[in-house]
Amino acid sequence: MSTIDFSRSFLTFRIDTLKKPPQTVSHQPPYSLNNARIQLDCVCDITEIATKQTQRFVLGVNCKTERVGVTENIWLTPNADFVPVVSQDQFLNIKTYAWIGQEQGVTLFGHNRQQPDRQVGSTHEAFDSLKIHVAEVAGELLANPQAIIDATYAHQPLSAVTEFATDRYQVAIHYPVKTFNVNERDNVYQTDTGPVLWPDLSREPADLIAGLNMAFTAFNCPEWIEVLVRVPTDAPNGFKVYHYTDSIRLDGVTNRIYRV
Repeated sequence: MSTIDFSRSFLTFRIDTLKKPPQTVSHQPPYSLNNARIQLDCVCDITEIATKQTQRFVLGVNCKTERVGVTENIWLTPNADFVPVVSQDQFLNIKTYAWIGQEQGVTLFGHNRQQPDRQVGSTHEAFDSLKIHVAEVAGELLANPQAIIDATYAHQPLSAVTEFATDRYQVAIHYPVKTFNVNERDNVYQTDTGPVLWPDLSREPADLIAGLNMAFTAFNCPEWIEVLVRVPTDAPNGFKVYHYTDSIRLDGVTNRIYRV
């Protein structure tokens, strides 16, 4: 069987302003060329059942908005968490500021318009190149709680996949198991890990990327999962922030854990 080694899985995008004007930055780049290699947190495959067409979306790890290669003042102000989501054809840049609305003071360099906190666009227009490297390796399916617990105590890397379907789509979400709970006395295990990509399957195929959100997952059996989705959330004094507050339970799934 195969699984994904997330420690060796990356997306790499190349921006060359001598070839294409920047589409996604909020400052003048110090240099004309930059290659950003970002480790993956999740791989989400969505197949439209009628056409058998599969789209693969990958989630990059969290980083911060920055100027690359400067001698001082690396961090942009206001600063944002930056998380990229890409397929071969589309990108979704998720930027999270201290509160929702702070992004209204941030403009796209060279375009004289606000940079949205969720920017969707064409990878071919935004990047000189985009490479998605998913390291598929041999994996061992851990078929029972005892095997899962033994692999956990042996400090072995674990990955998970959660699969489910609607009338229109089949979904497979692959992710590393980062935080794990095990109990050998009662033969209990439970994931508490993320972020992963969580899709809005009410959307058309071309619009799926715009509906992707980040979530944390928890399961302790193969048949159901609970996810905690990142959504706009009320905060004191009339502010809103993005936080993991929307709890969803999904029955009828298939959860599997692999030893990498």
